[in-house]
Amino acid sequence: MPRLTKPLTPPQRHSLILLLILLLGLGLRLWQLNSKPLWLDEVLTALFTMGRSYQDVPLQQFFPLTALDQLFTVQPGLSCADIAYRITTESVHPPVFFCLLYRWLNWLPADFLRQPEHWIWALRFLPALFGVAAIGAIYWLNRVAFSAKAGLLAAALMAVSPFAVYLSQEARHYTLPMLLITLALAALVQMQQDLIRQNSLRPLVWIGWSLLNLLGLYTHYFCILALIAQIVALTGWMLVHRRQLLRRHWGAWGLAIAVIGVGYWPWLPTVMSHFSRPETDWLIPYKPDWIDRLEPLYQTLIGWTLMVIALPVENQPDWIAIPASLLMLGFMLWLVWQLKSAVPRLWQAEVKRPAILLIASFTGCILLQFFAIVYLLDKDLTVVPRYNFVYYPGVCALLAASLASPGSKQQVASNDSPQKPATNLKPVFLLLLGLLSSVMVVHGLAFQKSYHPDRVAADLAFEPDRPLAVVMSYRSPQEVGLGLSFALALRNHLAVLAETPQPVDEASVQFAFIDRSESYGQAWRQLASLPQPLSPPLNLWVIASPGMRTKDYPQRLRLNAPPTPTTRARMECRVDPEQFHRLGFPYQLFRCQPLRRRPSQTKADI
Repeated sequence: MPRLTKPLTPPQRHSLILLLILLLGLGLRLWQLNSKPLWLDEVLTALFTMGRSYQDVPLQQFFPLTALDQLFTVQPGLSCADIAYRITTESVHPPVFFCLLYRWLNWLPADFLRQPEHWIWALRFLPALFGVAAIGAIYWLNRVAFSAKAGLLAAALMAVSPFAVYLSQEARHYTLPMLLITLALAALVQMQQDLIRQNSLRPLVWIGWSLLNLLGLYTHYFCILALIAQIVALTGWMLVHRRQLLRRHWGAWGLAIAVIGVGYWPWLPTVMSHFSRPETDWLIPYKPDWIDRLEPLYQTLIGWTLMVIALPVENQPDWIAIPASLLMLGFMLWLVWQLKSAVPRLWQAEVKRPAILLIASFTGCILLQFFAIVYLLDKDLTVVPRYNFVYYPGVCALLAASLASPGSKQQVASNDSPQKPATNLKPVFLLLLGLLSSVMVVHGLAFQKSYHPDRVAADLAFEPDRPLAVVMSYRSPQEVGLGLSFALALRNHLAVLAETPQPVDEASVQFAFIDRSESYGQAWRQLASLPQPLSPPLNLWVIASPGMRTKDYPQRLRLNAPPTPTTRARMECRVDPEQFHRLGFPYQLFRCQPLRRRPSQTKADI
């Protein structure tokens, strides 16, 4: 019987595999995209990209959760300059990502964005697309630097990387700079190839490298580290091979760097002002000692591990966390053992050595900069794995190139024989574990949201039959954003409860922000003076600063209440010592009861 279809040619098969990898990466990144709660940084992204500012947040007053609908509504008619002004004055980030996200939200129908689950999905969708584009970019980097096979493996590794999936599902500016850094690395490799071949330089590649880095600098400040690493890597290689280079090669390299400097010059004053702002003080250890000095080393190793495998460890019972940790450790030891033989095999290919040195120098230079910032500036960048996005493309490229390198002589001979070639199952095993880890990330079992807004919301609404007032104390805009993340999670939790036999009326829930900048005593007095519409009895939760303990809370608080014929327009709230929780920030329950009208009045603490 004649065959109905022709077999795929090798290029067609190659393209089909790449397409399947991209679709797999897209599916993982869009899976459960809006199921996890927005955390602090994502809330700030939402505010700025919707054209809002901190001044739009209702402070020093109680407000219903329905007020969040008005706050998280896209403001039409703003320009990128308007968004950039808000970013530069109220945050410490460059504006490109926020401008792009604002344009994306404005392009979507307004009716679609009215539902919280829709605008949360829209916020995270664009970073997810950038994450898929980064898969294509890492393929191109390894294809240019090593081989088509190495390109496919790099794309597959990034597609199922739990770290890359986690970044792609964040409404933050991490996947866009990662994409730009990867493309810039690919251009840098091509520039190196121009210098090796002594051919005429490709102007589009050299200009493209400058523009990609310039765009990266206006997207995330960590791209400064990536640019320095690229300059050091190629300059170092050029110095080693300076006898083979011409003067025009050095001139072209200097001109490419100068273009970036000229394009970034207008933003330098803003950069300097941002670097002196207090928003990054949280990176400084509270009491640096010798243990704090060792933490960045093992935190870096943990960050590398999470690039390839992430099993449920966070907030899990010991019977899950301990075996999962041991499995991750065992897997990393196995991977190091495989690389022990794979890296020398990769090095045997002399034609690939320049690219190996270039990408390895780039990655190593960024790590050196990280440790310089940690130990010289006392800002521990390793405490949060997400910052590793700046050198992850280099790690992914080198890992894939090593595992895709030809095997031993016996394996090569077997592959050249007419029999069926031996299959290398090690990359398959690595990819399957990565896929499993990405599923964990998608379902919130790994890379959990900081400060756990969903868990906090469940604690706050543990008695759904009682009216609820939540008070968030703050002294910085970041803590206002944290409070908004709790409010959004609480509203989502109440919406879930509304589908149960005991629904909760949103009108019986109020939220407030009180300023604690001067002192907690002033904050408690401010709380006592705020009008609020709920009648006692009610539950009052007070969220305080990280160092607060239950004994540091006052035993009693006063709160305004609607007056009745038998009760005064005040209520007394007594601390419940059994209901104290801490998930990064502590929150304490006070149980409020009405004050009866009587001639004698007992003075209570406020």
